Parts: sequence; structure tokens; C-alpha cells
Amino acid sequence: MESLFSISVTDADIYQREALILSNVNFQINNGEFVYLIGKVGSGKSSLIKTLNAEIPLYKGNVNVGGFNLESIKSKEVSFLRRKIGVVFQDFKLLTDRNIYDNLFFVLKATGWTDKKAMDERIDLMLEEVGMKDVKKKMPHQLSGGEQQRIVIARALLNNPDIVLADEPTGNLDYDTSVEILELFRKIHAEGKTILMATHDKLMVEKYPSRTLICA
Repeated sequence: MESLFSISVTDADIYQREALILSNVNFQINNGEFVYLIGKVGSGKSSLIKTLNAEIPLYKGNVNVGGFNLESIKSKEVSFLRRKIGVVFQDFKLLTDRNIYDNLFFVLKATGWTDKKAMDERIDLMLEEVGMKDVKKKMPHQLSGGEQQRIVIARALLNNPDIVLADEPTGNLDYDTSVEILELFRKIHAEGKTILMATHDKLMVEKYPSRTLICA
């Protein structure tokens, strides 16, 4: 039977290298839920998200993300986990030596797509989804911060993931641009995605209230 939870964390300790960051973490996120993860800078939000994405190994506890048990996940299974998760980074992580189309094409190729026509159609569809369909030929540096973040969201959605993990997606943006990005996330959530968003932007949480987990 399929789980009701997209993410389930039980008795987990979250480490960053040898340092224990969060101890005895317990929470569940339902399929299709929108949840904020808040806390001061350095409180462990990013480390928790990196653990959920199997970027940081799990040493203690039981964590299930999208049907994958992270305690026992094999290295060859991580790529399959990451096809079920879209990750949106605060610092964009766009490849600066290639244009927007090539950035997105690179991700599809790296995750096993081979049909060029299907890849082109998927890229066009996702750029349209985030309101950026006319920037394929532009380089990342030619876009504003808000535009780059929209591209990062399009990249996260390329493989039609069930879950989107967003790590401070409005952290480097002004208020008006942050509102636009939050509206975009709400639209994506309305389409059925599960979203966990780390943020320290209390104004956004107050403007768009939702269930909130606190790192402390």
C-alpha cells in the first residue's frame, strides 16, 4: 500500500561532517502538503534538506523520502531518489559556461533522457510553466536574480518530481520578487506537488501561512 507520507522522519540525528546539527528529529509530511521549515541562520535547515536529498548521509534514525529508505539506500539508488525530488537552491547553481537551454538539457541528459525531441518539448513546457519561455538562448549572467530563480525552479521540475525541496529560494531576492517566487511555488503546489521550503523570511510565512516546522 502506498504511504500517505511523502516524507517521514523518525528519531533522526542530522550531521554536517562530524558535527551533530539536529538531534532526535521527528516529523511527517503528507502527500501534496506545503510545509515551511524555519529557523535562524545556522540552525540546521540546509543540513536537513541535504539529508533528505541524500547529499548528506544519514547515520541514525529512520528517514523515508518518496518511498526510499535513506538509512539503507545504496549509492546506485540515489539517482532514482533524485528523480522523485526537485531541489531548488538559494545560490542557483546554474552552469555559468552555457545558456539556459543547455543548462536544462544537461540535467535531462544526466538523468537518463535520450530523445532529443522529447527533451526539447519538456524544456519548453517547464520554461513556460515558470514564465520564462523566451530566455533559452540567454546566459545565466544576463538574467536577474528572480529570473535565475525561476530557471532553477524549472530545472527542479524537469523530471516531474513528486516532491520539491526548496532551500531559502527567496533568500537573495527583494520583497516583490520574493512574492512572485512564492506565488509560483503555490501554483506548483496546487498542481499536486509536495513542497518543503526552508526559509527565514517571516514576512512570506505570514503572507502565505502554512504548516511550519521550526529548527531550534
